[in-house]
Amino acid sequence: MRHLALLLTLLATCTAAAIIAGCGGSANSPTLVVYSGREQDLVGPLFEQFTKDTGIQLDVRYGESAELAATIREEGDASPADVFYAQDAGSVGVLEDHFAVLPQSDLTPIPARFRDPAGRWVGITGRVRVLAYNTDHLRDAQLPASVLALGAADWKLGDIGVAPTNASFVGFVSAMRLTEGDAKTKLFLTGLAGHAKTYQKNAQIIDAIATGEVDTGLVNHYYLYEKLASDPTAPVANHYFAPTDVGSFINVAPIAILKTAAHADEAQTFVQYLLTKAQVYYANTEGEREYPLNETQPGLERVRDLPPLADIPGPDVDLADLGHDLESTIAMIRDAGLIS
Repeated sequence: MRHLALLLTLLATCTAAAIIAGCGGSANSPTLVVYSGREQDLVGPLFEQFTKDTGIQLDVRYGESAELAATIREEGDASPADVFYAQDAGSVGVLEDHFAVLPQSDLTPIPARFRDPAGRWVGITGRVRVLAYNTDHLRDAQLPASVLALGAADWKLGDIGVAPTNASFVGFVSAMRLTEGDAKTKLFLTGLAGHAKTYQKNAQIIDAIATGEVDTGLVNHYYLYEKLASDPTAPVANHYFAPTDVGSFINVAPIAILKTAAHADEAQTFVQYLLTKAQVYYANTEGEREYPLNETQPGLERVRDLPPLADIPGPDVDLADLGHDLESTIAMIRDAGLIS
């Protein structure tokens, strides 16, 4: 797995062939080409159901979102991609000029804070940043209201698991830069590095919390439910920061149609599917529990187990701004010592 730290420098030396190799293409290429920064284990069953429901075949090319964004930039007008389905808003933010404006019918069901103001991408699902913790070692009341406390030199609640090359962590740091400023963000990262244990993935952090390797970890909220689906007795829970704290940052998994899409009609059908039927998939599939952003869609019963998004406004961040200076965010994380 390539480090996001390298990928988000726009991969000046990376070739398109290296990105898509082994991702499922063939000589008999299906109709719609989807570049997916969402992992195959998560969206593969959903994509198969889309083909069954619509008859539209998919050629899905999986990779890290930043990696795929760099590929689209390199390919330019020659990109075979029709659709880019990313893991985070920052990855589409660096490509906004490459995307077509979506129909208003795609935009209206989604709250304004979870879509591009210019209508070039729209969020499909959302996830809240939380501090997961070991319930055998800590109580929720012991944990801070602000994520900034995790960077304090006198932090006394054990090692904190972080995934510094993961897109979710990078997006969170970008949000902190926008709300708290660079000086405060640098201090936070340097302090956090003093009691952080690093991992590649959020799921690894949850596993480490369950075994007591670390007591807490910065992750997205839904990784807890993935863990409990396979190990219902795991001693792990989520701690939510104050509703407007930067620690309660909400990122989205957005989708966009390329201006150069060869199959624009099929791409529009795909986007509509993710904004409707797929909302139920994400809300109700065992072990997922992402927030479906089209709350007008019926059948979202299990999402009621989560704190309502209306109660978590998060920091005042325009998601469209997250992709504008990712290189500096990565450099800041590296300079703090979180990336070797």
